[in-house]
Amino acid sequence: MSRSPSPSDGGPALFRLVRFWSRRWIQRGADDRSPDMRHAQHVQAVEAVAGAAHAPGEATITAVAHQLGLDHSGASRMVRDATAAGYLSRHESTLDRRRTALHLTPAGENLLTDAHLWQRRVFDQLTEDWPPADRRRFATYLQRLADELPRNL
Repeated sequence: MSRSPSPSDGGPALFRLVRFWSRRWIQRGADDRSPDMRHAQHVQAVEAVAGAAHAPGEATITAVAHQLGLDHSGASRMVRDATAAGYLSRHESTLDRRRTALHLTPAGENLLTDAHLWQRRVFDQLTEDWPPADRRRFATYLQRLADELPRNL
């Protein structure tokens, strides 16, 4: 006899999903992604800069470190590599001249768009056997959880 999961089972399930995807997302469907999409760190850096740009203030290395849960030096290396690859640009901050503001380049915008399209395809594949109402409800709950993250960290 199967029991219904309780709300407290959501935590272990969430972290099981995170562990699963943190090890596999770059290999899954590698054939259907552009060469740019195969560089997970570039995608992470671009997503972090885009996310930080929507928060109050500017996208900086400190903001990227916070978005990715990295120390400053790790975030700095990721930003350096994504900048060298042409996805990010660095400019003097308009808020504090001692800081550097990060911006997506047109190539970075394209990479972000491609990453989001791929993420949507994976979600669709994972939930393709679900009733449409369940897919929408789950997507809504995931978006709600993601939207609440910055306030809770």
